[in-house]
Amino acid sequence: MAFFGEALSKRFGNREAIQVMPLAAMALVVMLLVVLLWLLHRNEIDEENRGLIQDILWVEQNIHFHLTTDVERLQQLADLVSRDGMDSDEFAIQSRAVIANSPEMTRVVLRRADGPVFRSMPPSEVGSGGGTDPEWSRGVTLARTIGRQVYGGAYGGKGGGAFDAYVPVFRDGQFAGVVVGVFSLDALLVHHVPWWFAQKYKLEIVDANGAVLAAKSQMPLSEPGSSYQLRFEPPGQGLSLVATVYRSDPHLARNVLAAAIVALALLAVRSLWAVRRHVRRRLAAEQALRAEHAFRKAMEDSLTVGLRARDLEGRITYVNPAFCHMMGWSQEELVGALPPMPYWVPEDLERTMELHTAVLRGDAPPDGFEIVFRRKTGERFNALIYEAPLIDADGRHTGWMASVLDVTERKRAEEMARQQQDKLQRTARLITMGEMASTLAHELNQPLSAIASYAAGCLNRLAAGDARPEELTAPLTKLGEQAQRAGQIIRRIHDFVRKSEPAVAPCSLNQVIEGAVGFVEADARKRGIRINLSLDVVSPWVDADRILIEQVALNLARNAMEAMGQVPRSQRVLDIAVRGGGGHAEVRFADHGTGIPPEVASCLFTPFYTTKDEGMGMGLNICRSIIEAHHGRLWFEPNSGEGSIFLFTLPERAGS
Repeated sequence: MAFFGEALSKRFGNREAIQVMPLAAMALVVMLLVVLLWLLHRNEIDEENRGLIQDILWVEQNIHFHLTTDVERLQQLADLVSRDGMDSDEFAIQSRAVIANSPEMTRVVLRRADGPVFRSMPPSEVGSGGGTDPEWSRGVTLARTIGRQVYGGAYGGKGGGAFDAYVPVFRDGQFAGVVVGVFSLDALLVHHVPWWFAQKYKLEIVDANGAVLAAKSQMPLSEPGSSYQLRFEPPGQGLSLVATVYRSDPHLARNVLAAAIVALALLAVRSLWAVRRHVRRRLAAEQALRAEHAFRKAMEDSLTVGLRARDLEGRITYVNPAFCHMMGWSQEELVGALPPMPYWVPEDLERTMELHTAVLRGDAPPDGFEIVFRRKTGERFNALIYEAPLIDADGRHTGWMASVLDVTERKRAEEMARQQQDKLQRTARLITMGEMASTLAHELNQPLSAIASYAAGCLNRLAAGDARPEELTAPLTKLGEQAQRAGQIIRRIHDFVRKSEPAVAPCSLNQVIEGAVGFVEADARKRGIRINLSLDVVSPWVDADRILIEQVALNLARNAMEAMGQVPRSQRVLDIAVRGGGGHAEVRFADHGTGIPPEVASCLFTPFYTTKDEGMGMGLNICRSIIEAHHGRLWFEPNSGEGSIFLFTLPERAGS
């Protein structure tokens, strides 16, 4: 068996050999059991054949003994006839005694030398008895020739198969006749075959052609067993004894038990094969699981996003290396921890606990939430957390899985970007004001000149000494108006260029656009551009930073005027319209310039892209950023005639 195991190990390998050995052993047991049963069956057949031969030989000897005895009795009758003559009365008495003592002998016949029946016991018609004429003629001739008893061939009759025994009678040295004994084959079997033989075998007497002349039992064989054929001597003449075993199973219990063992062994083999197949599938599944686990572990270890799993009680059940690196605590220190967690900020413990309870309740914000954590070193950082439920293989909710991102650098970058955006916006405003300086100087020069003129006139009247108060009222009033106008211009310039934090507040969009148009009116007159301002009847109100929206409008208006620099003065018209309704307020700047080529349109809002010789390429990008920060939209369309239309929308204030 050890050699068998080593062979299997070489053939299949150690793991496969462990799985195959039980199957091979069970198969070997089944094979040995089958061989044992086959050997037992062969032994039973051999024993059965030996018993059959012994029994049929015994029966043949028994029949032979009785036939010999019967023939001796016939010889005694022949001697009686030879001594007393064929008319002896003693013959009839002795014949009855012979028939009485030999039940297989059905009749005794005395025939003359020339063949006719002289006497018969029991009596029969004269001329009858024995076999057919040719048969008894051959028997008589043979008996006379050899001078001793002979047997005739078998023949059929009313009582079944029979044969004759011929004993010659010699009187005074001369052949006087024969004593014929008629034997019934059926009676021979009935009286001289024991009952135990008939229980085991079916005994038949057949002729040379295989025809059955007599049988011990007429019961048909449902399933013939072994048989043996023996020549029936005497009487010979081609007769044979055929014994056939009645098919029976004296070892039924043993065979049933053996069959049950074989069936159980086969079932065990099949079960072992099923177990082997199940083990192979399980090993394959475990190998796939290990590969999947290794893959997922490598993937989790490579993540920069921290992963944290908690059960329904809030206990930490899993953290990945990124989370441990983020917090500064090891996996052993974090797994199993209950609130308050070591990375919670002590001064913000109450709010953190509220968020923790909300997550366990299932009320975590779907878009995530930000919270401040602290590392083991005490350093604070901003974390963005997304929570998702943990569902097991049975569909049960077992806890929560959190993705934790350190957004400190991102927030710092956003703050720097915001500050840089503010600087760019302020720089753009300063550049715009620098470009408009001469125009604004002219704007300021008019009210200042008017103030100087009105002041000089009033002083001259006062110096003349004949000035009346009512004469000075009108000039001084106009002087004050011009001073207010100059102050408004200076205040607008100051508000536009000064650095301030964004201040979102309700404002009238009509007033914002009017203020922006006021900045560019002087420049428009200088360029020969006519501005058509169309304001909504009911001014839309928006929540916005007035200065930033004014900067957008001013930038779009100046771009529109610059776009019409190469067209005739009669066509230089800038249409500015404000419309509200539908939840959004819309502002349109339509010029009649040269338009925007298709190759420029795709890059128009790209930072640092410009078509101007001295442009920075940030104007439209800043304008779009400002509008989108106010939850609006900025885009452009071709004008129906020539030129372009720039539009932006802002959400209207609710209830306006």
